[in-house]
Amino acid sequence: MGGKQVGYTSLFFLLEQSEKLNLEVVAVFENSNSPLSNKDQSLQLLADKFNIPHFSEKSHLLELEDVDFIFSVQYNQILTAEEIAVAKSLAVNLHMAPLPEYRGCNQFSFALIDKAEEFGTTLHVLEPDTDAGSIIFEKRFKIRENEFVTDLYNRTLGFSLQLFQEKLEPILNRNFQLTPQPELFDERGTSFHFRKEIEQLKRIDASWPLEKQKRYFRATFFPAFDPPVLVSEEAEIPLSLDWYKKLK
Repeated sequence: MGGKQVGYTSLFFLLEQSEKLNLEVVAVFENSNSPLSNKDQSLQLLADKFNIPHFSEKSHLLELEDVDFIFSVQYNQILTAEEIAVAKSLAVNLHMAPLPEYRGCNQFSFALIDKAEEFGTTLHVLEPDTDAGSIIFEKRFKIRENEFVTDLYNRTLGFSLQLFQEKLEPILNRNFQLTPQPELFDERGTSFHFRKEIEQLKRIDASWPLEKQKRYFRATFFPAFDPPVLVSEEAEIPLSLDWYKKLK
């Protein structure tokens, strides 16, 4: 169940490894409504190529039988407890952020806003409460100085694919120990962000200190999406990379 490049590549890896790992992909559910989705990397195309049933609505999960694992990789619909229970062994979500620090959406932007020193990607147990399940495996790395959100996204994508590919076999063999997220709250902190919050982040106040303006720009300038705007009493101006480069 997934979308975007990370979902497509993960499904392709599953199919490549099916004989070696003695697994069969019995259904594919696709999320393709993101600006980051690429029609040439469609899960449906892969499903059709390998004669796998393809669905757009998660409710069809309840029609499936003999499902051992569900893998959710950038899937945009939240599963109910009944839908998750279709997986007899385990339902797994790949969350492209460190947990429990960054649950929810736009985690890349918030990490840069927060001046976080490290980021990461996480495989965790899928639960009805978004991104709240116990951690199965994770991979962490340092955030670079003055990093842009696009660079952080692309690096996280690479680490996420590595994590999925390295840990697929241990997950299928149930060779892991779970770490409940509440056990990490004191050490790591926790937060949850909603999709709609990004619009406020993109409003850069012209009266802010220059460092803050630049940081918010780096955290929200993602050319696949609408640009941030500079807000003053006189106007709201959409910003470009040229604006940022001219700042002293």
